[in-house]
Amino acid sequence: MKIGIAKNGNIATSLVVELMLDERADREDIEVRVFTSGAKMRARDCDDIVNRVLEYNPDLIIYVSPNPSLKHVVNSLKKLEGRRVIIIGDSPGIKAKETFEELGFGYIFVKGDAMIGARREFLDPIEMVLFNADMLRILAVTGAFRVVYEEIDKAIKDDSYLPRVIVDSMLAVEHSGIENPYAKVKALACYEIAEKVAELNVKGCFVIKDREKYIATVAGAHEMLRAASILADEIREIEKSADAVLRKPHSRSGDILSKRKLFEKPS
Repeated sequence: MKIGIAKNGNIATSLVVELMLDERADREDIEVRVFTSGAKMRARDCDDIVNRVLEYNPDLIIYVSPNPSLKHVVNSLKKLEGRRVIIIGDSPGIKAKETFEELGFGYIFVKGDAMIGARREFLDPIEMVLFNADMLRILAVTGAFRVVYEEIDKAIKDDSYLPRVIVDSMLAVEHSGIENPYAKVKALACYEIAEKVAELNVKGCFVIKDREKYIATVAGAHEMLRAASILADEIREIEKSADAVLRKPHSRSGDILSKRKLFEKPS
């Protein structure tokens, strides 16, 4: 199957979505190409990337972007009507889910994939990298990323299926495979903090006008995410200490295998 991945702008999921589908680079059932405009998501960027992915003519299109409910993003995506499409976005994209359903698209909205604190006085390249590093750890450990790749794999295996999923804390943790009850409630807390980070950064970037207040707001949100990432480390260590980490690798054929014990073979 040919999979075309289009990216305009960035959320944490954007950084790893194609890698999660083929983590050992040995799947024989898919061919993947990625088309991106980097950090920008202006109307011309969205149009260009959508046109490029259409030129590739894939069997499945995955479109990843922050707030895909924006009018110019939706206008670009309308060019994909009639194709098998999965939209992946963060919480603001939920506003357009009915529109995407009307277009026949699937979607995965990751509520915990928080907006970054993009104020020039605060955000530089290093802070951006650190934020995304913390965000990736949180979404991986809490189970959100497992929802993402398993839902895409269902669409790869079944050409009549497209996901329509909103990943909140309960759904993420349900898919995390965490066994220890204390680790599980830590994961719920971890994901909920990430969702709150998103709310604060939206306020800090778009609502608050006072300079000192918006700097404090986005800086505080980043500190919250850092605390949540430390919590994610604790969760992983609890599961490792019991030799209970759930691992679900892909086989060469693309099937998802499973194992718990470190030295057992996936099956």
